[in-house]
Amino acid sequence: MSIGQIFYHQPMANLPTETFREARDFLIKHREDYEAAYKGFRWPDFDDFNWALDWFDVVAQANNRIALRVFSESGEERTRTFAELSEMSSRIANSLVRLGVKRGDRILLMLANRVELWETMLAAMKMGAVVSPATSQLTASDLHDRFARGAVKHVVTDQSSVEKFDTVGKEHTRIVVDGAVNGWRAFDTLYSSVATFRPEKPTKADDPILLYFTSGTTAKPKLVLHTHRSYAVGHLSTMYWIGCRPGDVHFNISSPGWAKHAWSSLFAPWNAEAAIVALDYRRFVASDALAVLQKGDVSTLCAPPTVWRLVVLGPLGERPAALREIVSAGEPLNPEVIEKVRAAWGITIRDGYGQTETTAQIGNTPGQPLEPGSMGRPLPGYRATLLSANGTETDEGEIALSLSPDRPAGLMAGYLHDAERTARAAAGGFYRTGDEARRDESGFFFYIGRADDVFKSSDYRISPFELESALLEHTCVAEAAVVASPDPLRFAVPKAFVVLKPGVPATKDIADSIFAFLNQRLAPYKRIRRIEFAELPKTISGKIRRVELRRLEEERRRSGGTSLNEFQF
Repeated sequence: MSIGQIFYHQPMANLPTETFREARDFLIKHREDYEAAYKGFRWPDFDDFNWALDWFDVVAQANNRIALRVFSESGEERTRTFAELSEMSSRIANSLVRLGVKRGDRILLMLANRVELWETMLAAMKMGAVVSPATSQLTASDLHDRFARGAVKHVVTDQSSVEKFDTVGKEHTRIVVDGAVNGWRAFDTLYSSVATFRPEKPTKADDPILLYFTSGTTAKPKLVLHTHRSYAVGHLSTMYWIGCRPGDVHFNISSPGWAKHAWSSLFAPWNAEAAIVALDYRRFVASDALAVLQKGDVSTLCAPPTVWRLVVLGPLGERPAALREIVSAGEPLNPEVIEKVRAAWGITIRDGYGQTETTAQIGNTPGQPLEPGSMGRPLPGYRATLLSANGTETDEGEIALSLSPDRPAGLMAGYLHDAERTARAAAGGFYRTGDEARRDESGFFFYIGRADDVFKSSDYRISPFELESALLEHTCVAEAAVVASPDPLRFAVPKAFVVLKPGVPATKDIADSIFAFLNQRLAPYKRIRRIEFAELPKTISGKIRRVELRRLEEERRRSGGTSLNEFQF
């Protein structure tokens, strides 16, 4: 009997399920044997596969174990068993079909951590719809862009966000959680349909399930399309990195709307038949998260570096009794944070690396030696290397994934409506990540930084071009360049170097005016936190040299200095 079958309640009914389980069980069997896992793992291969029907529903048959526990800021708790989630999502899927939602339709899902989010995700997968996750921090302008370029036809949100849709999506299916709103259908009515879902036809493994908007170096975010193969199957690598196994309880501290939420608040733990714990919060409070570790009997924990830096500001207390594995991803984690947690709990935070475009590619895996500062080694199913500017393999260069002889299952289908960008990312037989790293003699990768100007603040990707475009709308701004400014809490915050129009004084009042102007136009995670009035370094052809500004800012922060012309929000 395999590890996974211990928790399995009915005979397996189809080949895709068996094929998936075999690959999953191989990774669990070799959970602490990296060499065996890396050499022996093969991605499961099938033409037809619907993760919600062929995996989750099969696991959920007569399964009354807890699959989901959601804790709120007020201390309330809502739970769902595997069987309940299977039934509820089938009812919702049938209701969505009745409302006119079709296979391939795009559903914008803007919900916080609440059970309806997971029910909707499963329902959409079952019926073949495509979910476009969205953070509640988006502005009306952001939503207009997503409806237009993402071809969104349906919306599921809660009462706190309905006003954002006053000027967009009125002709679409509009569903609201928590009661009735004029012009919106109450989510609770979706539970009224029958509890068995019959798909109109088989789902192809390469049919889409998720459409993510992720910032790029242009004004508009890129549209990343994922499938049942790339994100459902692909997150077997993430499951292996985290160390989830059947019967575990996994807690991922992440906001819905971002790919990391699907990584380990959905696919990775349920691939392992582990329970998911979530915290529904409007403002992160470290003590609340630490309390959930105890109340939820959490055995595996994932959190971005920003969260870890907040957590260690206060007392960590005793090690949670059930906690076995802790991991971090999204940006490099400070060594001092790792050491504080290790000293308090006796567990080492294991770093990992991936992108919205992929699942976990590189990571420090359970039971393996750790190199200080390293993000680990390539994970099973990924052949990662480093490429120089001319495409030759090197020990310091751009992180790239080999596409031959087999394409990694966890790689996106592509950038929607951008065949040129998709082809460019996969030129020469490698998928190029745009991130740079170095590799030591033992094969461990060490992150260096972005190859372009995109950077992360907390766990959010920031596009300088987008913020610069907003700055130029201010009547006093002539030119602007945005770079990452090192920050002890958020890793980096957006800083703008601004050239004012002739005759405009470089004063605090002007800086405050610009901050206020931007705060009305940008989502909170995008807001510029520092402004410096200065001339911009340029190339002979007139292009702004952001690399010089980044270097200047890093040197200043390292030495504790600043400019007299800098103002902070």
